[in-house]
Amino acid sequence: MLYIIPTPIGNLEDITLRALRLLKEVDLVLAEDTRTTRKLFAHYEISTHLQSYHAHNEHRAVESIVEKLQSGMTIGLVSDAGTPGISDPGFLLVRECVKHEIKVECLPGATAFVPALVASGLPSDKFHFEGFLPHKKGRQTRLLYLKDLPYTFVLYESPNRLVKCLTQLAEHCGEDRMVCVCRELSKMHEEVVTKSVMELIAHFSGEKKVRGEIVVVVSGKN
Repeated sequence: MLYIIPTPIGNLEDITLRALRLLKEVDLVLAEDTRTTRKLFAHYEISTHLQSYHAHNEHRAVESIVEKLQSGMTIGLVSDAGTPGISDPGFLLVRECVKHEIKVECLPGATAFVPALVASGLPSDKFHFEGFLPHKKGRQTRLLYLKDLPYTFVLYESPNRLVKCLTQLAEHCGEDRMVCVCRELSKMHEEVVTKSVMELIAHFSGEKKVRGEIVVVVSGKN
């Protein structure tokens, strides 16, 4: 059995009782960054063995992990924050498990884009999740596609590229397009700001350095 186990995106209290139980019961936990997961384990007194599993080793690690599962081991997969497979490693392993008829169970739990979408005040009955835009090649193509969507779309962005992202959204979507920037969700300095994209550029272009994980929610084209 492979368990996909969501972990908190910030506040360590945002984890289910079932997730805590399974993290203690499984034979092995695959972690995107074992240092990050050890902090969670220390907080909840979990001693399960950890193995590194991330974007740089997942291709070569998949075969040996499938062999462990086939031998009878029960394994949990976690990312640094949120649900594995959503802009984090996980897809390749799940696909191989399905191919080899190994049971996969994904627990419900934390993921950053859902609270951002709901808190934005922008229409959420229908939306498009884009995740991280390409840094260079293909970025323009994706922006040209997104600008004409008639419903809300959601991006992930790093703090040091936020203003650049907002500037490109203004260029492609128009300066009056409504956008919400969610920063540090569930943490002490959580910030959710919904304004026109130009107002957000002014807001985040000050001297204060932008920090934290960021979700950008963009209203659809009228």
